Amino acid sequence: MPRNVVVGHDALLQIPGIIDDLGIAGPVMLLSGATTMQTVGARVAGLLQGRRPVTTCLVGRITYDEIQRIEEAAKEAGSGLIIAVGGGRVIDTAKVVSYNLDIQFVSVPTAASHDGIASSRASVVTDAGNVSVAAQPPLAIVADTGVIATASHRLLAAGCADIIANYTAILDWELSHRLTGEAISEYALTLSKITAEILVNNADLVSHNDETAAWIVVKALFSSGIAMSIAGNSRPASGGEHKFAHMLERLAPGAALHGEACGLGTIIGMYLHGGDWKGIRISLKRIGAPTTPKDLGISNEVCVEAVLRACEIRPERFTIFDTGITREAAVAAVEALYEV
Repeated sequence: MPRNVVVGHDALLQIPGIIDDLGIAGPVMLLSGATTMQTVGARVAGLLQGRRPVTTCLVGRITYDEIQRIEEAAKEAGSGLIIAVGGGRVIDTAKVVSYNLDIQFVSVPTAASHDGIASSRASVVTDAGNVSVAAQPPLAIVADTGVIATASHRLLAAGCADIIANYTAILDWELSHRLTGEAISEYALTLSKITAEILVNNADLVSHNDETAAWIVVKALFSSGIAMSIAGNSRPASGGEHKFAHMLERLAPGAALHGEACGLGTIIGMYLHGGDWKGIRISLKRIGAPTTPKDLGISNEVCVEAVLRACEIRPERFTIFDTGITREAAVAAVEALYEV
């Protein structure tokens, strides 16, 4: 688990002191996206100037080839620490590189778009779709709410939807526990549920794109990541709704952010579980997240197909989407999204 977690206004200024406290020697490899490197990445590099060597590296699409390229760059630079400045793609890349090279990394999220800022899993793009792989959780997290609040509200809303998805993730985990005997962690499960409740109970506050909203969402994202670390896998935050999301992303690439697809899958998953799916939908609407395929520019037919084919994603992970859903049931679940 992270040893240092700093969240607040101008938190970036504390990065040099945090790195000193971690006691890790050697040059720093700073990873960021092309746009973010010119802004926040440059600020972080400037704060470390004169303290230790810093090598910057731009991160592209997170693939195994890209991961290998960055690993080679880190080896060549003799990096003792990685600092990931950016969104989920950058942080996930850092997590995998850190894991493969057995060096630590610091997570500096610039947007609260998904719960990967503190987890021990990463999503890698392959020809067959996204796959979840083991990764290194950050040794420290520095979340500057002033920076995160300037990101688009769509990213913030997507992060919220990714957390609210915990509701169905734990229902699926409990279902698998009952039907397949899968081991379960009550502590991780409870923390995951509490995390989702933070956002549902503060949905109206999160609807405002300010630092208060950023702080609430980052707190929830961090807690969700810790729940996964406690469980030793992504079960507390990834169930059938994530399987649906990955299939939807495969069938309609680029139409939805990951968290948005998860939000849609959560409503459908809760409907299939017979739970309060309307309450989930209301919370997502208040936050500003999409709640229908139409909101994402996706046809109902594609969404139905994603429901039926979600079982193809990680078939070893049993969820409500793996119970033999008929086409008629899938159509009814998607049509329910539009109910008044």
